[in-house]
Amino acid sequence: MAKVAFLGLGVMGFPMAGHLVAKGHDVTVYNRTFAKAQQWTQKHKGKAAKTPREAAEGNEIVFCCVGNDDDLRSVVLGADGGLAGMKAGTIFVDHTTASAKVARELYDAARQQGIDFIDAPVSGGQAGAENGVLTVMCGGDQAPFDNAKPVIDSFARACVLIGASGAGQLTKMVNQICIAGVVQGLSEAVNFGMKAGLDMEKVIGAISKGAAQSWQMENRWKTMVDDKFEFGFAVDWMRKDLGICLDESKTNGAQLPMTALVDQFYARVQARGGRRWDTSSLIQLLAKP
Repeated sequence: MAKVAFLGLGVMGFPMAGHLVAKGHDVTVYNRTFAKAQQWTQKHKGKAAKTPREAAEGNEIVFCCVGNDDDLRSVVLGADGGLAGMKAGTIFVDHTTASAKVARELYDAARQQGIDFIDAPVSGGQAGAENGVLTVMCGGDQAPFDNAKPVIDSFARACVLIGASGAGQLTKMVNQICIAGVVQGLSEAVNFGMKAGLDMEKVIGAISKGAAQSWQMENRWKTMVDDKFEFGFAVDWMRKDLGICLDESKTNGAQLPMTALVDQFYARVQARGGRRWDTSSLIQLLAKP
Protein backbone atom coordinates (compact mmCIF):
# COMPACT_ATOMS: atom_id res chain seq x y z
CA MET A 1 0.00 0.00 0.00
CA ALA A 2 1.18 3.51 -0.80
CA LYS A 3 1.38 6.82 1.04
CA VAL A 4 -0.38 9.32 -1.21
CA ALA A 5 -1.85 12.80 -1.33
CA PHE A 6 -4.85 14.05 -3.29
CA LEU A 7 -5.17 17.72 -4.22
CA GLY A 8 -8.65 18.90 -5.19
CA LEU A 9 -11.89 17.48 -3.80
CA GLY A 10 -14.49 18.48 -6.37
CA VAL A 11 -17.16 16.19 -7.78
CA MET A 12 -14.41 13.98 -9.23
CA GLY A 13 -11.61 14.24 -6.68
CA PHE A 14 -13.75 13.66 -3.60
CA PRO A 15 -14.81 10.12 -4.55
CA MET A 16 -11.50 9.30 -6.25
CA ALA A 17 -9.62 10.03 -3.03
CA GLY A 18 -12.18 7.93 -1.17
CA HIS A 19 -11.47 4.92 -3.37
CA LEU A 20 -7.78 5.21 -2.50
CA VAL A 21 -8.67 4.85 1.19
CA ALA A 22 -10.99 1.94 0.42
CA LYS A 23 -8.09 0.12 -1.25
CA GLY A 24 -5.96 0.54 1.85
CA HIS A 25 -3.74 3.47 0.89
CA ASP A 26 -2.65 6.11 3.40
CA VAL A 27 -4.24 9.33 2.08
CA THR A 28 -3.75 13.01 2.88
CA VAL A 29 -6.05 15.46 1.10
CA TYR A 30 -5.98 19.15 0.27
CA ASN A 31 -8.77 21.39 -0.98
CA ARG A 32 -8.77 25.13 -1.56
CA THR A 33 -11.74 25.32 0.82
CA PHE A 34 -10.40 23.58 3.92
CA ALA A 35 -13.90 22.80 5.20
CA LYS A 36 -14.34 20.49 2.19
CA ALA A 37 -11.17 18.61 3.17
CA GLN A 38 -12.48 18.26 6.71
CA GLN A 39 -15.78 16.99 5.33
CA TRP A 40 -13.84 14.36 3.38
CA THR A 41 -11.94 13.20 6.49
CA GLN A 42 -15.22 12.81 8.33
CA LYS A 43 -16.41 10.42 5.64
CA HIS A 44 -13.13 8.63 4.97
CA LYS A 45 -10.17 7.56 7.04
CA GLY A 46 -7.49 10.06 6.12
CA LYS A 47 -5.83 13.37 6.95
CA ALA A 48 -6.43 16.94 5.75
CA ALA A 49 -3.70 19.48 4.98
CA LYS A 50 -3.97 23.26 4.67
CA THR A 51 -1.58 23.66 1.71
CA PRO A 52 -0.63 21.49 -1.28
CA ARG A 53 2.94 21.42 0.01
CA GLU A 54 1.86 20.12 3.40
CA ALA A 55 -0.30 17.47 1.77
CA ALA A 56 2.53 16.32 -0.49
CA GLU A 57 5.22 16.05 2.19
CA GLY A 58 6.36 12.50 2.88
CA ASN A 59 4.16 10.90 0.20
CA GLU A 60 5.19 8.61 -2.65
CA ILE A 61 2.50 9.72 -5.12
CA VAL A 62 0.63 13.02 -5.26
CA PHE A 63 -2.64 13.01 -7.20
CA CYS A 64 -4.39 16.14 -8.40
CA CYS A 65 -7.76 16.97 -9.97
CA VAL A 66 -8.63 20.66 -10.25
CA GLY A 67 -10.36 22.96 -12.71
CA ASN A 68 -8.04 24.33 -15.39
CA ASP A 69 -4.47 25.29 -16.30
CA ASP A 70 -4.30 28.19 -13.85
CA ASP A 71 -5.77 26.14 -11.00
CA LEU A 72 -3.25 23.42 -11.75
CA ARG A 73 -0.27 25.77 -11.66
CA SER A 74 -1.52 27.22 -8.38
CA VAL A 75 -1.48 23.85 -6.59
CA VAL A 76 1.70 22.49 -8.21
CA LEU A 77 4.11 25.43 -8.33
CA GLY A 78 5.35 28.00 -5.83
CA ALA A 79 6.47 27.89 -2.22
CA ASP A 80 3.24 26.24 -1.06
CA GLY A 81 2.76 24.09 -4.18
CA GLY A 82 2.78 20.33 -4.29
CA LEU A 83 6.23 20.06 -5.90
CA ALA A 84 7.76 22.02 -3.02
CA GLY A 85 6.77 19.24 -0.62
CA MET A 86 7.92 16.32 -2.77
CA LYS A 87 11.23 14.47 -2.77
CA ALA A 88 13.22 13.17 -5.73
CA GLY A 89 11.94 9.80 -6.91
CA THR A 90 8.30 10.53 -6.11
CA ILE A 91 5.49 10.82 -8.67
CA PHE A 92 2.95 13.55 -9.42
CA VAL A 93 -0.17 12.27 -11.23
CA ASP A 94 -2.47 14.97 -12.59
CA HIS A 95 -6.07 14.02 -13.42
CA THR A 96 -7.13 17.55 -14.40
CA THR A 97 -8.39 18.04 -17.94
CA ALA A 98 -5.96 20.73 -19.03
CA SER A 99 -3.81 21.73 -21.98
CA ALA A 100 -0.94 19.66 -23.32
CA LYS A 101 1.17 22.81 -22.95
CA VAL A 102 0.75 22.99 -19.17
CA ALA A 103 1.33 19.24 -18.89
CA ARG A 104 4.71 19.57 -20.59
CA GLU A 105 5.53 22.68 -18.55
CA LEU A 106 4.90 20.88 -15.27
CA TYR A 107 6.69 17.75 -16.48
CA ASP A 108 9.80 19.87 -17.05
CA ALA A 109 9.44 21.63 -13.69
CA ALA A 110 9.08 18.30 -11.88
CA ARG A 111 12.04 16.72 -13.68
CA GLN A 112 14.28 19.57 -12.50
CA GLN A 113 13.63 18.29 -8.97
CA GLY A 114 14.00 14.61 -9.88
CA ILE A 115 10.23 14.12 -9.65
CA ASP A 116 8.19 12.26 -12.28
CA PHE A 117 5.06 13.93 -13.69
CA ILE A 118 2.25 12.07 -15.45
CA ASP A 119 -0.63 13.88 -17.15
CA ALA A 120 -3.57 11.54 -16.63
CA PRO A 121 -6.96 13.07 -17.50
CA VAL A 122 -9.98 10.85 -16.96
CA SER A 123 -13.21 9.97 -18.72
CA GLY A 124 -16.34 8.59 -17.12
CA GLY A 125 -17.76 11.62 -15.37
CA GLN A 126 -19.01 11.92 -11.81
CA ALA A 127 -20.68 8.51 -11.94
CA GLY A 128 -17.44 6.90 -13.09
CA ALA A 129 -15.55 8.57 -10.24
CA GLU A 130 -18.13 7.52 -7.65
CA ASN A 131 -18.18 3.92 -8.91
CA GLY A 132 -14.40 3.67 -9.36
CA VAL A 133 -14.60 2.84 -13.07
CA LEU A 134 -12.85 5.77 -14.76
CA THR A 135 -10.81 5.53 -17.94
CA VAL A 136 -7.39 7.16 -17.45
CA MET A 137 -5.28 8.38 -20.39
CA CYS A 138 -1.66 9.00 -19.48
CA GLY A 139 1.32 10.88 -20.85
CA GLY A 140 4.79 10.51 -19.38
CA ASP A 141 7.56 7.99 -18.84
CA GLN A 142 7.13 4.21 -18.62
CA ALA A 143 8.78 3.46 -15.26
CA PRO A 144 6.80 5.94 -13.13
CA PHE A 145 3.63 4.95 -14.97
CA ASP A 146 4.26 1.30 -14.07
CA ASN A 147 4.75 2.30 -10.44
CA ALA A 148 1.67 4.51 -10.28
CA LYS A 149 -0.76 2.31 -12.23
CA PRO A 150 -1.58 -0.16 -9.41
CA VAL A 151 -2.60 2.81 -7.25
CA ILE A 152 -4.52 4.54 -10.05
CA ASP A 153 -6.39 1.26 -10.52
CA SER A 154 -8.09 2.02 -7.19
CA PHE A 155 -10.57 4.19 -9.11
CA ALA A 156 -10.05 3.10 -12.74
CA ARG A 157 -11.22 0.26 -14.91
CA ALA A 158 -8.74 1.19 -17.65
CA CYS A 159 -5.43 3.03 -17.38
CA VAL A 160 -3.22 3.35 -20.46
CA LEU A 161 0.10 5.09 -21.13
CA ILE A 162 -0.45 6.72 -24.52
CA GLY A 163 2.96 8.33 -25.04
CA ALA A 164 5.28 11.10 -23.89
CA SER A 165 4.32 14.05 -21.72
CA GLY A 166 1.16 15.75 -23.02
CA ALA A 167 -0.15 12.62 -24.77
CA GLY A 168 -2.71 12.02 -22.04
CA GLN A 169 -4.19 15.49 -22.46
CA LEU A 170 -4.19 15.19 -26.25
CA THR A 171 -6.05 11.87 -25.95
CA LYS A 172 -8.65 13.50 -23.70
CA MET A 173 -9.12 16.12 -26.43
CA VAL A 174 -9.80 13.33 -28.94
CA ASN A 175 -12.32 11.90 -26.45
CA GLN A 176 -14.17 15.20 -26.07
CA ILE A 177 -14.24 15.85 -29.82
CA CYS A 178 -15.88 12.44 -30.29
CA ILE A 179 -18.44 13.08 -27.57
CA ALA A 180 -19.40 16.50 -28.97
CA GLY A 181 -20.26 14.99 -32.34
CA VAL A 182 -22.13 12.02 -30.88
CA VAL A 183 -24.27 14.15 -28.56
CA GLN A 184 -25.21 16.57 -31.34
CA GLY A 185 -26.11 13.70 -33.65
CA LEU A 186 -28.16 11.99 -30.94
CA SER A 187 -29.94 15.26 -30.15
CA GLU A 188 -30.94 15.74 -33.77
CA ALA A 189 -32.02 12.09 -34.11
CA VAL A 190 -34.13 12.01 -30.95
CA ASN A 191 -35.75 15.35 -31.78
CA PHE A 192 -36.46 14.15 -35.34
CA GLY A 193 -38.08 10.96 -34.03
CA MET A 194 -40.24 12.86 -31.57
CA LYS A 195 -41.36 15.35 -34.25
CA ALA A 196 -42.25 12.38 -36.47
CA GLY A 197 -44.47 10.98 -33.73
CA LEU A 198 -42.46 7.79 -33.24
CA ASP A 199 -42.40 5.70 -30.07
CA MET A 200 -38.86 6.56 -29.07
CA GLU A 201 -38.51 3.63 -26.69
CA LYS A 202 -39.16 1.26 -29.58
CA VAL A 203 -36.94 3.28 -31.90
CA ILE A 204 -33.98 3.25 -29.52
CA GLY A 205 -34.62 -0.40 -28.71
CA ALA A 206 -34.19 -1.16 -32.40
CA ILE A 207 -31.33 1.09 -33.46
CA SER A 208 -29.26 0.67 -30.30
CA LYS A 209 -28.51 -2.89 -31.36
CA GLY A 210 -26.86 -1.70 -34.59
CA ALA A 211 -24.22 0.68 -35.87
CA ALA A 212 -25.86 3.74 -34.26
CA GLN A 213 -25.26 2.42 -30.74
CA SER A 214 -23.27 4.60 -28.33
CA TRP A 215 -22.85 5.17 -24.59
CA GLN A 216 -24.65 8.47 -24.98
CA MET A 217 -27.60 6.75 -26.66
CA GLU A 218 -27.86 4.05 -24.01
CA ASN A 219 -27.58 6.45 -21.08
CA ARG A 220 -29.09 9.75 -22.24
CA TRP A 221 -31.90 9.19 -24.76
CA LYS A 222 -34.60 8.78 -22.09
CA THR A 223 -33.63 11.86 -20.10
CA MET A 224 -33.41 13.84 -23.34
CA VAL A 225 -36.97 12.83 -24.20
CA ASP A 226 -38.05 13.76 -20.66
CA ASP A 227 -36.35 17.18 -20.93
CA LYS A 228 -34.18 16.46 -17.87
CA PHE A 229 -30.52 17.41 -17.81
CA GLU A 230 -29.17 16.78 -14.33
CA PHE A 231 -27.36 13.52 -14.93
CA GLY A 232 -23.80 14.10 -16.01
CA PHE A 233 -20.97 16.27 -17.26
CA ALA A 234 -21.89 19.97 -17.11
CA VAL A 235 -22.06 22.28 -20.12
CA ASP A 236 -19.60 24.70 -18.47
CA TRP A 237 -17.02 21.92 -18.22
CA MET A 238 -17.61 20.77 -21.77
CA ARG A 239 -17.09 24.29 -23.11
CA LYS A 240 -13.83 24.52 -21.20
CA ASP A 241 -12.71 21.22 -22.72
CA LEU A 242 -13.77 22.11 -26.25
CA GLY A 243 -11.93 25.41 -25.89
CA ILE A 244 -8.77 23.45 -25.11
CA CYS A 245 -9.35 21.32 -28.22
CA LEU A 246 -9.87 24.36 -30.43
CA ASP A 247 -6.76 26.08 -29.06
CA GLU A 248 -4.66 22.97 -29.68
CA SER A 249 -5.97 22.70 -33.24
CA LYS A 250 -4.52 26.13 -33.97
CA THR A 251 -1.12 24.71 -33.04
CA ASN A 252 -1.26 21.35 -34.85
CA GLY A 253 -3.27 22.47 -37.87
CA ALA A 254 -6.17 20.05 -37.37
CA GLN A 255 -9.54 21.22 -38.71
CA LEU A 256 -12.39 20.99 -36.20
CA PRO A 257 -15.46 22.46 -37.94
CA MET A 258 -17.97 20.24 -36.14
CA THR A 259 -16.34 20.85 -32.76
CA ALA A 260 -16.41 24.61 -33.29
CA LEU A 261 -20.09 24.46 -34.27
CA VAL A 262 -21.09 22.35 -31.27
CA ASP A 263 -19.13 24.69 -29.02
CA GLN A 264 -21.31 27.53 -30.33
CA PHE A 265 -24.42 25.46 -29.60
CA TYR A 266 -23.25 24.94 -26.02
CA ALA A 267 -22.74 28.70 -25.73
CA ARG A 268 -26.42 29.10 -26.60
CA VAL A 269 -27.34 26.53 -23.91
CA GLN A 270 -25.33 28.56 -21.39
CA ALA A 271 -27.22 31.70 -22.45
CA ARG A 272 -30.46 29.87 -21.61
CA GLY A 273 -29.25 29.32 -18.07
CA GLY A 274 -28.00 25.79 -18.71
CA ARG A 275 -24.44 26.20 -17.47
CA ARG A 276 -24.83 23.26 -15.06
CA TRP A 277 -27.09 21.14 -17.27
CA ASP A 278 -25.48 17.99 -18.60
CA THR A 279 -24.15 17.88 -22.15
CA SER A 280 -27.24 16.15 -23.56
CA SER A 281 -29.06 19.47 -23.15
CA LEU A 282 -28.13 20.25 -26.77
CA ILE A 283 -31.54 18.83 -27.66
CA GLN A 284 -33.16 21.84 -25.98
CA LEU A 285 -32.04 24.06 -28.85
CA LEU A 286 -33.94 21.82 -31.25
CA ALA A 287 -37.00 20.89 -29.20
CA LYS A 288 -37.52 24.42 -27.88
CA PRO A 289 -35.93 26.77 -30.45
